[in-house]
Amino acid sequence: MTKKISAGIVLYRIRSDVLEVFLVHPGGPFWAKKDAGAWSIPKGEFEEGVDLLETAKREFHEETGTLIDGAFIELTPLRQPSGKLIYGWAVNGDIDASSIKSNMFSMEWPPRSGKQQAFPEVDRGEWFAVPQARQKLLSGQHRFLDELQKKLARRP
Repeated sequence: MTKKISAGIVLYRIRSDVLEVFLVHPGGPFWAKKDAGAWSIPKGEFEEGVDLLETAKREFHEETGTLIDGAFIELTPLRQPSGKLIYGWAVNGDIDASSIKSNMFSMEWPPRSGKQQAFPEVDRGEWFAVPQARQKLLSGQHRFLDELQKKLARRP
């Protein structure tokens, strides 16, 4: 059995000399009351035969309703505690966090009720300065922030 592979986008901007990153909060009842350590970069599962960057761009669109383009900076893939491997790309851009529109997923809810309910894959997005982002972000994705800061520090 092969481990799952995901691809995602670290959208960033500089506001008043402060580096900010855009994170999304997962939708659905399991995540409803979780905040610190629950947020993620917009990402999704890789499909065989599809370019990883194209997968990341597609997932960003599915989770935010916004198409993304620009000068993508490849980041080092991160192995998650679950064994999943996440490929990431950073790109400078902007998005109105209040305007995001996510795709939906269905699950049985409440558990063992036999009833299917639809939930947004992402229930909200928000811009965070890196120290705040570190508190919000799933711990397995923290190194994306570290690498982004290092790569931006080297740019003219």
